[in-house]
Amino acid sequence: MKIVHVCLCGIFTDGLSYQENLLTKYHVKAGYEVTVIAPQWVYAKEGIVKSSDTNYFNADGVKVIRLPIKGDKHFNYRIKKYIGVIDAVSKEDPDILFIHGCQFLDILSLAQYLKRNKIKCYVDNHADFSNSATNFLSRHILHGVLWRYCAHRILPYAERFYGVLPARVDFLIDVYHVPKEKVELLIMGVDDELVAKIENSDAKNTVRENFSIAPEDFLIVTGGKIDMAKRQTLFLMEAVKKINDERLKLVIFGSIEKEIEDKVFQMCDGKRIQYVGWADNEKAYNLFYAADLVVFPGRHSVYWEQVVGLGKPLIVKYWEGTTHIDIGGNVIYLYEDGVDCVLRQLNQIIESKELYENMVRSAQGKGKQEFYYSNIATKSIKAE
Repeated sequence: MKIVHVCLCGIFTDGLSYQENLLTKYHVKAGYEVTVIAPQWVYAKEGIVKSSDTNYFNADGVKVIRLPIKGDKHFNYRIKKYIGVIDAVSKEDPDILFIHGCQFLDILSLAQYLKRNKIKCYVDNHADFSNSATNFLSRHILHGVLWRYCAHRILPYAERFYGVLPARVDFLIDVYHVPKEKVELLIMGVDDELVAKIENSDAKNTVRENFSIAPEDFLIVTGGKIDMAKRQTLFLMEAVKKINDERLKLVIFGSIEKEIEDKVFQMCDGKRIQYVGWADNEKAYNLFYAADLVVFPGRHSVYWEQVVGLGKPLIVKYWEGTTHIDIGGNVIYLYEDGVDCVLRQLNQIIESKELYENMVRSAQGKGKQEFYYSNIATKSIKAE
C-alpha cells in the first residue's frame, strides 16, 4: 500500500516535528510505502531557502519529491502553482492520497486525478481565525471564495476533511461550508519514539546540570518562535522576576524576532531566567521533559500538543477551539493578556501543592497516549 502526502500548501523541511513530518514517519513505521510531494523551499537558519535536493529518501524512509513553483516565484507568493504535480502523483500511483491543506490551486488538478482514479483521499486543514482570514480581503475573498471553491472541488472525492484543532474543524464548516458529517478532528501530537527514548535516559538531570538548576528548584520552560504574535513571553519573564523565590527558574528557547530581542535579553540574568538559544526536536523535548511546568502565554504552536504527549502540566493562553489539550486537569488557561494574569496563575500553582499534584497526575495519565503520533497516524487513514 502506498500513501502520497501532498504538502504544497506549506513548506516541508526534513527533521522537524511538524504534523507532516511525523504522520509520514509513522506511516512508514506502520508498513506503508510513503511519498511526500513538496515545494523546493525549506526552512533554514538563514530563513526560507531553495533546496538543491529534488528526489530523495529522508532519514525516516520517506521518499521526497520537490517541485518548482511555476514562474519561479518565491514561496511567499500567495497564489502559486507548481510544475509537474499530476505527473508526480501519477508516477507514484498511490492507494491513498493525503492532501495537507486545501488552500492551493493545484488541488483543482488533483480533483480531476481523483475523478479518474478511484482511490482514498483525505484532506486536512491548518487554518483558523488566529492565523488566517484576519482581514476583509482574506476572509471574504481569499478564503470565502477562492479556497472555499478549492475545498468544494475536492469534496466529492475526500473520505474526510480533518481539522487539526477544534478551531480548525469549525473553520472548515463555517468558512468553507464543508458538511459536518465529512469533518473530523485529527489532533497533532508528539513523536512517541522520541518520548520513549527520553523517558529511558537521564535527560532531566542532564538538562538541569547543564543550566545549573538544582533538583529542588521549580523549573518552568517555554519555547518556540518568539515574535510580536507571541510577545506574551515577556509577561512570563516579568512574572517570574516578581515572584520572590530563588528556587523558581525559567528557561526559554527558540528564535527571537529582532523587534523584541533587546527586551528579552535585558530580562535574562543567567540564573533565574535563562535564554538557551534555538533547539532542535530532541533538545526541545529534553527541555520540556526536565520542566516541572511548561508555560505558553501566547498563540498556539505545535509544542502544546507535544508537551501533553510528554506528560507535563501546562499553563497556556486560552484560544477558542484549543481545549482538546485538557485531558482531565493538566492545563490552566490564561484568559487575559498581561503580567498580572500570568503572575496570578503561577502563584496559584506555587502556593497550592494539591493543585499542582493534581495537574501532574492528570498530565501523566492515559490521556497523553492519544497524542502519540503512532496512534494519530493510524487514525488518519482509518487503518484497521
